[in-house]
Amino acid sequence: MGLVLGFFLLEVAPARARVSAESLYTKAQNYSAALRFLRVDKGFEVVERDEEAAYLIFRYPTPDRKEQTVMGTIEVVEVGERVTLIVKLPQMPQYHERLLSDQLIKKLYEEYGPPSPPKPKPKPSEKDKKPKPAPKGEAEEEPKAPDSGH
Repeated sequence: MGLVLGFFLLEVAPARARVSAESLYTKAQNYSAALRFLRVDKGFEVVERDEEAAYLIFRYPTPDRKEQTVMGTIEVVEVGERVTLIVKLPQMPQYHERLLSDQLIKKLYEEYGPPSPPKPKPKPSEKDKKPKPAPKGEAEEEPKAPDSGH
């Protein structure tokens, strides 16, 4: 009985997974492409969106019953110069999230072409450079005091 009950509980609990993918496109490009992907390419209903926060909430039709939908989200997170796409469909198996994520990355490439290479990091200025330590076995020279003329 315990084994059957444990299996039932395991089956009922929704998945809490998510799929994230690094993107080499800008936050604005990712958000715009995600919105067009959901509404135009997939025909999904977008129920809430926030361009500034870069998230979309949409209805995802379940494959077995097209009239039934589950809620999903796409978030575009920018930290420094890195942009991450996060796709969540908590009530579906993870491969649904992976499929949407992969299709969105493909759309970005098709619409915007190859991503721009990352910006080179600025070289440190002379002031920011640390002095090199003396090689092993050699003592550092102490600064000499100016001659007093005696």
